[in-house]
Amino acid sequence: MKVVIMGCGRVGARLATLLAEDGHNVTILDNDDYSFRRLPPEFKGTALLGNGIDQGALKSAGIKEADVFVALTQGDNRNVMATQIAKYIFGVPRVVCRIYDPLRQEMYSTLGIEAISPTKIFAQILKEKLES
Repeated sequence: MKVVIMGCGRVGARLATLLAEDGHNVTILDNDDYSFRRLPPEFKGTALLGNGIDQGALKSAGIKEADVFVALTQGDNRNVMATQIAKYIFGVPRVVCRIYDPLRQEMYSTLGIEAISPTKIFAQILKEKLES
């Protein structure tokens, strides 16, 4: 599977590492080259400096051949914009974005964007821990 990940923060770096270890073709894109320090030295994928909402950077990352695009930056707006570009301009079959705001996540999901809210997930986990 060819995967393009936007955002080499803790989650992006970990996801890229796990997928690459499983033999997937992974390209991780970030606009700050210092972020790539989170990748292990044995990382088998490609780390590419660039802005994930820039079509040229996405083309350099191999977006045209991607099976999956994942947006994991700190910005909800950037993530949803990037996933829309990947889905509607480049026709990536599966796009997933992280959305911190649970209300936005629900709205984007109703619009057909696969959005995950870690805020919502973690709050549910905490609730279950507290109630058990």
